[in-house]
Amino acid sequence: MNLIIKKSLLALAAGAALMGNALADITVGVTVSATGAAASLGIPEKNTLTLLPTTIAGKKVNYVVLDDASDTTSAVSNTRKLITEHKVDVIIGSTTTPNSLAMIDAAAESQTPMISMAASARIVEPVDAKKKWVFKTPQNDIMMALAIVTHMASQGVKTAAYIGFADAYGEGWYQEFAKIAPIKGITIVANERYNRNDTSVTGQVLKLLSAKPDAVLIGGSGTPAVLPQKTLKERGFTGKFYQTHGVANNDFLRVGGKDVEGTFLPSGPVLVAAQLPAGHPVKKSASEYVAKYEAAFGKGTVSTFGGHAWDAGLLMQAAVPVALKKAQPGTPAFRAALRDALEGVKELSGAHGVFNMSPTDHLGLDQRARVMVKIENGTWKYQP
Repeated sequence: MNLIIKKSLLALAAGAALMGNALADITVGVTVSATGAAASLGIPEKNTLTLLPTTIAGKKVNYVVLDDASDTTSAVSNTRKLITEHKVDVIIGSTTTPNSLAMIDAAAESQTPMISMAASARIVEPVDAKKKWVFKTPQNDIMMALAIVTHMASQGVKTAAYIGFADAYGEGWYQEFAKIAPIKGITIVANERYNRNDTSVTGQVLKLLSAKPDAVLIGGSGTPAVLPQKTLKERGFTGKFYQTHGVANNDFLRVGGKDVEGTFLPSGPVLVAAQLPAGHPVKKSASEYVAKYEAAFGKGTVSTFGGHAWDAGLLMQAAVPVALKKAQPGTPAFRAALRDALEGVKELSGAHGVFNMSPTDHLGLDQRARVMVKIENGTWKYQP
C-alpha cells in the first residue's frame, strides 16, 4: 500500500476514534436490592433513579440498573457485569452494607468510582488503595449512634440491651454503640444477633428480658427490624425502644403497626423535612427531593433510602462537569478524573446533609445530617 495512503488511513482512523470518544455517552451502572430482604430499602432507591437527569453538562447519561435481590454474590456479579459488559464510568450501589463491602474489590481492580448507598463506615474507611475509589451517601453509624446514646441519657436510661443483624451491619452498629454508651453512663447488659430472614427471635428476646434493660436498641434495617421489637412487646417489655436509621421508611411503619409506636430513632433530615425549622441548613434541599419524589410516586411515599440515591445522583452531577475538563466518558482517564472530582466536592446540599469530601473523608457529612425522630400515631415526629 502506498505509504501516503496508509498514513492518511491511519490519521482518519485516529480521528474517528477521537470523535467517538468526544461523542461518548456517560454510562452509570447501578446495582440495587429491589427484591429480597432489603427490598423496602432498595425499591425507593430504584424509584429515585428515575428522577435523575438524563443529561449532564451536555452529555447524555445512560443508566444500567440491575437487581441484586439483597444477595452479596449477586451484587458482586452485577458489579463485574456492569464493568466488563457495559463499560460503566461510575457505579452506584448497593443498598446494604454486606453487598457494598463485597463490591469494593471489583470497583478498585477496574479503577471505577463507586458511590454506595449503605451505611457502615467500613465501606469508605480507611481511605486506602482500594477505598480511594469508593464513596457513600448515608450517615456513618457512629454519627447516628451518638445521637441515640445522647437521647437515651436524656431520657434517664442507665442500662441498655442490643440485638442486631448477624452481619456487617449489626456488628458495626454494636461496635459503635459499645464505644459511646459507657461515656454517657449507660451499661450494655445484653448483646444478641439474628439473621435478616429469621422468622423467630424468641430465644434471643428471652435473654434480653432476663437482663432487665431500661431500653433496647435494635440494629437492623427495613422490615426485618420489626421482628425483635414485636417479640419483645409480646413478651411484655415496657422499656424504651430505639431503632437505627436503617428503618426510616413507611414499610417499617406498615409492618410494625402498633408494635413500633413510641420508638425513637436517628434519621436524615429528609424524613421530616416539612417539620424542620425554617433555619435548618438542610430544609430547602431536603424539601426539593421530597417534592419531586412525591410528585412522581404519591404523597407520603418518601423515605430516607431514596434520599441516599438522590444524593448519589447529586454527587455525580457535581463531579461530571469537572471530570469532563480532563477526559471523555468511556475511558480510564475519565473514571480517574471522576474519582478525583468526587473527592473534591464541597458544600453540596443534598436530601440528607451538606457534603464536603476530602482525600481522607469519602462521606463528607457532619452533624447537620441527622435529627432524632419518634414514631407517633403511625407517623414520623421530629424531636427538636
